[in-house]
Amino acid sequence: MSYIPTLKKQYGEEIVPALMKEFNYKTVMQAPKLEKIVINQGVGQAISDKKILEFSVNELTTITGQKAVQTLSTKDVSNFKLRKGMAIGTRVTLRRDRMYEFLERLIRVALPRIRDFRGINSKLDGRGNYTLGIEEQIIFPEIVLDNVNKIMGMNITFVTSAQTDEEAYALLREFGLPFKNLKK
Repeated sequence: MSYIPTLKKQYGEEIVPALMKEFNYKTVMQAPKLEKIVINQGVGQAISDKKILEFSVNELTTITGQKAVQTLSTKDVSNFKLRKGMAIGTRVTLRRDRMYEFLERLIRVALPRIRDFRGINSKLDGRGNYTLGIEEQIIFPEIVLDNVNKIMGMNITFVTSAQTDEEAYALLREFGLPFKNLKK
């Protein structure tokens, strides 16, 4: 028997039936699913110091367990001394088992380590995707504080197959993302 991540098993056994009941789906194929998680770190200081980009790649690789790639600028911006094709960030796209493992570590370990944490905002993008901004990469236990060169933030985007924000919100809530309770 092969290894199946806990959240993947939970999705099939608990989350899909709960979503089918909540939204009155006729088949399990209508239930929204998490397609990928994209972790993006903008490193604007890389224009003047190339070492920062290397640290960013290494940290994202350590956090996700998958090699991070550099992102390049698409146009020239003279005010920032930026030329087209310069490396200005790093990103990782997680799918399948690695995606579920990262999500579980994020929910159960990393988010509770944020100082004065009261939940995350529940604003989705209108197409069923959610982006979470994190201000410090040191909330992840994989990062050794002594090796941190610079405190940098990151964006974590959850891409779902949901058609509406309500369906995506219900899916992410069922996975256990700690949303702030907004009174409507």
